[in-house]
Amino acid sequence: MRFVVLPGDGIGPEISAATLEILQLLNVKLSLGLAFDTHEIGLACLKREGTTFPASVLEACRSADGIVLGPVSHSNYPSRSEGGINVSGELRIQLDLFANIRPCRSRKGLARWGQTSMDLVIVRENTEGFYSDRNMFWGVGEFMPTQDVALSIRKITKAGSHRIAKIAFELARARRKKVTAVHKANVIRVSEGLFLNEVRNVAEQFPDVLYEEQLVDSMAALLVRDAARFDVILTTNMFGDILSDEASELSGSLGLGGSANAGISHCMAQAQHGSAPDIAGWDKANPTSLILSAAMLLDWLASNRGIETFARAAKVVEQSLDSLLEVPEKRTADLGGPLGTKAFTKALCEEISRAI
Repeated sequence: MRFVVLPGDGIGPEISAATLEILQLLNVKLSLGLAFDTHEIGLACLKREGTTFPASVLEACRSADGIVLGPVSHSNYPSRSEGGINVSGELRIQLDLFANIRPCRSRKGLARWGQTSMDLVIVRENTEGFYSDRNMFWGVGEFMPTQDVALSIRKITKAGSHRIAKIAFELARARRKKVTAVHKANVIRVSEGLFLNEVRNVAEQFPDVLYEEQLVDSMAALLVRDAARFDVILTTNMFGDILSDEASELSGSLGLGGSANAGISHCMAQAQHGSAPDIAGWDKANPTSLILSAAMLLDWLASNRGIETFARAAKVVEQSLDSLLEVPEKRTADLGGPLGTKAFTKALCEEISRAI
């Protein structure tokens, strides 16, 4: 089993190194049979090769069993014609990673504003929507017909809506059997209407799963008021991105949000947060998000390849992180603790070793 590791920009190399250290420990302790290939991408790669994402790296990802992607500073990249390819968006399109799965739950001593019982998963469509780097076959979905007018096109398809809805309902069936579809069909009637129509069609195939709908603005308020009432939240690209950040912050920090980008044949672990260049190189970054994402990748492989030891490895990571994060003295600075990236990773390695 071969994993491709793409460290990325900003704090990406630091938290990727931490994640790789955890995966290597699991590999030894549980005999997972993993091999790792690391490839440079992003701004450093742009200086050397004239592109943030060489074609050879894409092919390495295409042939890999799993991908671990560190944060990228794509907002600082030049245009695509100048080599500035958003690696995250490109991999989602090229490998058809249509499902972005973002779990979010409360942890002891960390939940904010009374959200002590939150345990939900946001299922976000990953290849369409308003994001301009992934909604066109050629070019991007934004353009300026004059210097004073900017337009953005949103793409929603029947097929894309149907398949992401199936993922959400199948996940809910294995959890607490409830799906909440989040939309803005009262204003964006055509594209949101198409999305909701397909979700409702899928809902009919899952009579054992409770189905409800919420407007995105009321959903943002309800998460703050009572996040525990939700199980699986299903929505489109941009809404899912925003709501998952809100939910993670309610759980304690954006640095706690795991994120897996999955398709039929490929899965990529990716931290939910950005590259935080302001703290890059200072040993201050919290690697939890990317480590949890890597655990999700292991769990996806366990389900799709039938490898029980991978499921065990994923569970050990989650339980060890829970135990570690309960202790204020073992937390990173964003959680009010004293540890840097390396010290936190070392403490987690020790916790995992005890658990195994």
